[in-house]
Amino acid sequence: MVNRYIPLALRHSPTPRIEHFALLAGLEAAVRGTLISAMPLAVYAALGTAQTTSLVYFLAGIVALIWGLMVPWATRFIPRRWAYTGGCLLYVLGMALAILGTAWSVPLALVCNAMATATTFVCFNAYVLDYVDRGNLGRSQSTQMVYAATPWAVGPLTGVWLHDHWAPAPFLLAGAFALTLLTAFWILRLGNGKQIQRARRPAVNPLGYLGRFFRQPRLIAGWMFAVMRSCGWWVYVVYLPIFCIEAGLGDKVGGIALSISNALLFAAPALNRLGRRLSVRRSVRAAFGFCGACFVAAGLMALLPWATVAMCMAASIFLVTLDVVGGLPFLMSVKPSERTEMSAVYSSFRDVSGILTPGAAWLVLFVAPLPGIFVAAGIGLLAAWAVAGQLHPRLGAARPSRGGMAGA
Repeated sequence: MVNRYIPLALRHSPTPRIEHFALLAGLEAAVRGTLISAMPLAVYAALGTAQTTSLVYFLAGIVALIWGLMVPWATRFIPRRWAYTGGCLLYVLGMALAILGTAWSVPLALVCNAMATATTFVCFNAYVLDYVDRGNLGRSQSTQMVYAATPWAVGPLTGVWLHDHWAPAPFLLAGAFALTLLTAFWILRLGNGKQIQRARRPAVNPLGYLGRFFRQPRLIAGWMFAVMRSCGWWVYVVYLPIFCIEAGLGDKVGGIALSISNALLFAAPALNRLGRRLSVRRSVRAAFGFCGACFVAAGLMALLPWATVAMCMAASIFLVTLDVVGGLPFLMSVKPSERTEMSAVYSSFRDVSGILTPGAAWLVLFVAPLPGIFVAAGIGLLAAWAVAGQLHPRLGAARPSRGGMAGA
């Protein structure tokens, strides 16, 4: 009788479905989408200078990177369901610290949020690799993008609007979403996932699995694709708004452009179908190539500010495409016995890009004006295009010998 009052998407089934993972992805997107524009405002208001703000973001990225790499080691002693729960509670703690609004609490809030994202991301990807068949990973990724589309499209503008009216408001909303995410996770009862290990396997050194990662070129390439994709988003989210302000277009153009670009996530299923038709190799390579070309053009057309904005928005179309298909080369190459460990390595792409992008931009600005950052990003994306040419042509192709796929 109780099940009658539980939403269909939350009803438990013996095997988690793709829609269940998409629901969790959408709820976390609601947390992060609300914070993506409000958190920088809060950090800047608490610290007072852009230089100090950049330093805090840099340090938060380093902490999140180390923390994320430690999660697989921790899950050998803490069940994965409790690790995921801890990640959600770190979000709640981060919101509480942000609401205090002091010069010490807001930086700590940023660090807590970064640690929360790393924890939930590692655990979430391990669950996906446990329950979703390789052949269905593309559909899983695109479904997650659809569920996350509205939060990412509405969240940035909502966060700024709420912050303008009452500074604690976006953090209260994000905290409510974090608690909803935790509730949904426990209703879905994902447990600790499938344990595929050798009998009496000794505990692995937290950094021991990095050696296995570096011995697998396909994983290195897949991780590099994720880093470059994330660097592209960093440039779009952080430096396009700054360019708009310096070019006299106002401080709202960047946020509007981000919301419009995030709305493209609704096209994720169509992009996934197109990617399956083209093959993973062709779709990944085409997305990196066109994205890199658009960023280079954006930098070269800086004397026409609106043209630069248009080219950056065009680049975001291919960034969304990479959100859908860019992670497949890594996820399709992971061994079942290394799911949690390699999920931690994969999750580090966000923190590495969060360190790499501001550092590279800082160096570029020594020798070139701000549009030089767009050119540098484009060159990096074109380098990923060249590496993508080494992917196996049949990567992701259906295997006739395979049976049914989870979540179908």
